[in-house]
Amino acid sequence: MNEQRRDILDMLAEGKITADEAERLITALERTQPPAGTPAVRPKYLRVVMEINDEGESGRLNVRIPLQLLRAGVQLVALVPPKALDRANVELDKAGVPLDLKQLKPEQLEALVEHLDEAIVEMDMEPDGHLRVFCE
Repeated sequence: MNEQRRDILDMLAEGKITADEAERLITALERTQPPAGTPAVRPKYLRVVMEINDEGESGRLNVRIPLQLLRAGVQLVALVPPKALDRANVELDKAGVPLDLKQLKPEQLEALVEHLDEAIVEMDMEPDGHLRVFCE
């Protein structure tokens, strides 16, 4: 229970307000607050950060991709002719990227973004590397 709701119930218990007034206050409070579990701010970027220190050489990758760009890209896939998608899938497969562009749907991306909102993917790479993927 949040503090404001508890304050309203305390005022009711102390007789400072009536049950009807408490109900109206709680209803108004629920309208102004986002549902529990929803983020206060929607993420705007997908961030990929990778650091590698291998045999005296070091490298760093720091990519920040606007989620709007990803959303637009998924929607644009619907405009690509099926034969072109087939060829793109073959090339992706050759490059070791097991991704089927025909299967991408905007609602899947939205579900992914929702789940990534609170998730952080971190991976330690051998011998001295680190990968981190998150939304911000």
